[in-house]
Amino acid sequence: MSTVLKRFAVLLVCFAAALSQAQDLQAGKATAAVCAACHGEDGNAAIPGYPSLAGQTWRYIYIQLKDYKEGRRSHPIMTAMAAGLSRDDMVNVANYFARFPLKPNGFVADEAKVKLGKAKADETLCTMCHLGGFSGQNEIPRVAGQQYDYVVEQLRNFKARTRTNDAGNMTSVAQTLSDADIENLGHYVSSLR
Repeated sequence: MSTVLKRFAVLLVCFAAALSQAQDLQAGKATAAVCAACHGEDGNAAIPGYPSLAGQTWRYIYIQLKDYKEGRRSHPIMTAMAAGLSRDDMVNVANYFARFPLKPNGFVADEAKVKLGKAKADETLCTMCHLGGFSGQNEIPRVAGQQYDYVVEQLRNFKARTRTNDAGNMTSVAQTLSDADIENLGHYVSSLR
């Protein structure tokens, strides 16, 4: 095969991959349209208590949708929303939201609580899983800049063992947290950019 034909073949493969990705993002956007009411069109939730999906890895979003669909995680709205999604739908929605950057959430943190929350995060070694800056990785969520009410609710759910789709890691950590610790951690991680 000549060099020109090889280059043409490579370009054709690249073009097909780009077209496929664009179609998947369009499919993700279409499926995610209903999600925008709570999570925002670009994954930046404007309603307290609802998580921002922007800035998360596609893998984390996908796993959470799968957990709702398969009953490992429960929420009246999300369980119903995920029930009708196919694997491709979940992957497309996850990739759609993961491509957006997280925007500041407008939460005004109490600096004293931020300081106490940082101390508790250091003590419990949160960055071993959530990484420095709480940016997340793979199936570990980015919690930096997340909605305060959502952070607090999830920590309380892990402590109460009503959320258990974490292989036990967050459930065991949450057992060591007081209500004040949870509030302080919420102020800390929500204030991170």
